[in-house]
Amino acid sequence: MGNRILIVDDAAFMRMMLKDILTKNGYSVAGEAGDGKEAVEKYNELKPDLVTMDITMPEMDGITSLKKIREINPDAKVIMCSAMGQQAMVIDAIQAGAKDFIVKPFQADRVNEAIKKVLG
Repeated sequence: MGNRILIVDDAAFMRMMLKDILTKNGYSVAGEAGDGKEAVEKYNELKPDLVTMDITMPEMDGITSLKKIREINPDAKVIMCSAMGQQAMVIDAIQAGAKDFIVKPFQADRVNEAIKKVLG
């Protein structure tokens, strides 16, 4: 199986869409998290190759979660996912260490392009 990916989004529907795109392209979904706090716990537990991280979530937002994950592993590969019109947040995310970002609604080719770029 391909690289292991942790999907983080508070919307189950979005997680399902991403999981579908990833598995169809030979990636393995290591796990899922519904908020930033759970994302940090799962990252620690699963040690995935890559994380897709929603920005706006309850409990802990994606940018805070990204920073915490990078404290655990400075080389963590995280791709942020944001809805349209969140450019300022995307800039914050990149400054916090995100490797790329994808805009919702997801387009399969853009998701794949971002993952290939980040995983090399």
